[in-house]
Amino acid sequence: MSFATRDGRDWTPNYLISIDPKKCIGCGRCFKVCGRDVMTLKGINEEGDLVDLDDDEDDEIEKKIMVMNDQGACIGCGACARVCPTNCQTHQPAGTEAA
Repeated sequence: MSFATRDGRDWTPNYLISIDPKKCIGCGRCFKVCGRDVMTLKGINEEGDLVDLDDDEDDEIEKKIMVMNDQGACIGCGACARVCPTNCQTHQPAGTEAA
C-alpha cells in the first residue's frame, strides 16, 4: 500500500489503535488537535467502569481518560501523539496488521 503527500512525497500514515487507560491523565490535548472524533473523554467510576460524563454522575467519577470513539476515522496524522504528555497512545503504520 503506497501513500503520498500532496506534492507526491512518500508518506506512511501512523494510525492510533489504542490508548492506555493507566497512563492517560484525561487532559484532552489529543482530543483538541483531532478534528475527526477519533477519541472521546470518559469517566472511570469507583468500580472501575467507564461512564459518560454527565453533571449528575460527576461525584462518582474517580478519573477522566480519553478512549477510542471512532478508530476508523483516524487519518494517521500523528498530531495526537505529538501533544500527549504521557505517551499513552499506541500507533501503527498503515499496511501492518493489528496485533
